[in-house]
Amino acid sequence: MKLKLPWALLGSLPLSLLSGLGAAALANTIELSVLPLDGPAANCPASLTAHETLRPYVEGSYTTDGMIKLREIATDIRVLQSDRFSTTWVGTLKPEYRRCQASGGMASLDGEAYQGHSYIRVQLFGGQVKAILDMTGMGDANGFTPVITYKGLQEGNPRWTWAGTD
Repeated sequence: MKLKLPWALLGSLPLSLLSGLGAAALANTIELSVLPLDGPAANCPASLTAHETLRPYVEGSYTTDGMIKLREIATDIRVLQSDRFSTTWVGTLKPEYRRCQASGGMASLDGEAYQGHSYIRVQLFGGQVKAILDMTGMGDANGFTPVITYKGLQEGNPRWTWAGTD
């Protein structure tokens, strides 16, 4: 059975539960909504997909690796801005999506509706796509903000690592 957890709440799990779970059991698929401004004429993608995987537990903290699949809709993806709390990647939309004007956020986690804070968001506008990973407003079990410890690209897609304390 696959365990489904909203990542922002992992820090509140008992240590005994976290230490007994394998990383593969915690790989999640996140579907992001794409909500057009102009309706179907905008020719926007129906949704975007991200993945996050919890690394093996280390006493006192947890670490999550993630990525969002943008290469399917964009080229020339790069980090636009970054600090410890948020990172924004930008890319040029492929011709079939260049008229799309939309925004979106986390809609589902492994097929179930996601009701938590959408710390992954997207904007499609002006021929570009922006993917935003934002820890602002998130808290871990100790009341600290999780921080982004890695941001980059792999195989043309945005990749990240974020961590918090338990």
